[in-house]
Amino acid sequence: MSINAIFDVAATAMSAQSIRLNTVASNIANAQTASSSINSTYRGRHPVFAPLYRSALADGFTADPSAEAGAGVQVLGIVESDAPLQPRYEPHHPLADADGYVYYPNVNVVEEMADMMSASRSFQINVQIVEAAKTLAQRVLALGQ
Repeated sequence: MSINAIFDVAATAMSAQSIRLNTVASNIANAQTASSSINSTYRGRHPVFAPLYRSALADGFTADPSAEAGAGVQVLGIVESDAPLQPRYEPHHPLADADGYVYYPNVNVVEEMADMMSASRSFQINVQIVEAAKTLAQRVLALGQ
């Protein structure tokens, strides 16, 4: 693995964690958004990660299986949570339906905060990896002086 591959892996991981942090922020911002119907209620969103292989980056075939080792992380998409929504009986709420129910998103703020801390920590670790690889490259260059 070359030093450039280390930078590539860390960069894709930081990009993926950034998307994860954005979805968490969106979920927390909409956690208390009321709605009058089930269909228009906000649903929690989560990114789906998958390994990114070198052949996908190079757009070619390699005969060496070790060369197929992960080259990073890709975001396949963002999916909505299928957890049940939270209907609350609030007949005096302006958005209450005919039965008096208001629907709230299926977002658990405590779980979102834990997810945010995990994503933030993963981002920080990748920054440290980039800094360590940069220091290593600088020391290798200093050997030639």
